[in-house]
Amino acid sequence: MAAWWVLPVAYALDRLLGDPRWLPHPVVGMGKAIAALEAAIRRLVPPRRYRVAGVLLPLVVAGGGFAVTWALLCLLAQVSPWLAAAVEAALIWTTIAAKGLREAGMDVAGHLLRGDLPAARRALGMIVGRDTALLDAPEITRGAVETVAENIVDAVVSPLVYALLGGAPLAMAYRAVNTLDSMVGYKNDKYIDLGWASARLDDIANYIPARLTALLLYIAAWALRLDARGARRMVRRDAAKHPSPNSGYPEAAVAGALGVRLGGENSYHGVVSFRAYMGDKTRELAPVDVAKTAKLMFWAANATVIVGTAIWIAITGHWVWI
Repeated sequence: MAAWWVLPVAYALDRLLGDPRWLPHPVVGMGKAIAALEAAIRRLVPPRRYRVAGVLLPLVVAGGGFAVTWALLCLLAQVSPWLAAAVEAALIWTTIAAKGLREAGMDVAGHLLRGDLPAARRALGMIVGRDTALLDAPEITRGAVETVAENIVDAVVSPLVYALLGGAPLAMAYRAVNTLDSMVGYKNDKYIDLGWASARLDDIANYIPARLTALLLYIAAWALRLDARGARRMVRRDAAKHPSPNSGYPEAAVAGALGVRLGGENSYHGVVSFRAYMGDKTRELAPVDVAKTAKLMFWAANATVIVGTAIWIAITGHWVWI
């Protein structure tokens, strides 16, 4: 990063402003690039070569995101180091989604508290892939808690970690990998070959941040006087049961910290599938658990920024403003 204050400023911008709709977002551009590249591959490459062609997607999109961001910052640095640092902070801001994640979860919880189940189902349907039309209040709550918990890694900790390691270029490359996984990283007939490399790279990119997130959630649970020991115990017992190599860590930690059980039956386009249980069912889930999960997320994010920035300063010796 150009200066030590870049990451704290980027995180503060997300906490204050979130993702304003009026602001052009790089992920939108990434999505369009992915869609165009996928269409070109399907038009020009025979299906038997999709597995090889699938490697092009992360190379071009993530590599391109890194290269474009790096070139832009280098160019701006020739004009003004302060300008380059400010733009870098703004770019990192776009890779973080802590405020938006909390707002999405609390929108669901707010409808539940008002007793408006149809609105709660619609709000949940905006942030999950499962069918929501027939869910009752506890199941709607479970969906919201699981979504916030799982995305603590993708939307918060991983972007912050990669920004610390490689500034805005690496954070933008990570966001490209994550966007690729959300668009083509499915194990179905359409994407099993074309999206395999994107899905695998996303798993690799989140491997260490997911486990770091579990540690941060232990600390957050202790600070918030929740069940830190339970969080640790459930990660050890249940995290590996999740079909994702990474998502089980934040979900199990949150389940243990709150003293609830996550997982169970989900329906996707009418097809029911079972997700392994995370945590013990000591009580029913309640809308307040969504707010508690958001608080855990913010504590984990705060710790990442504070400790990460201190380590960055100690290693680089760059404690001056620019």
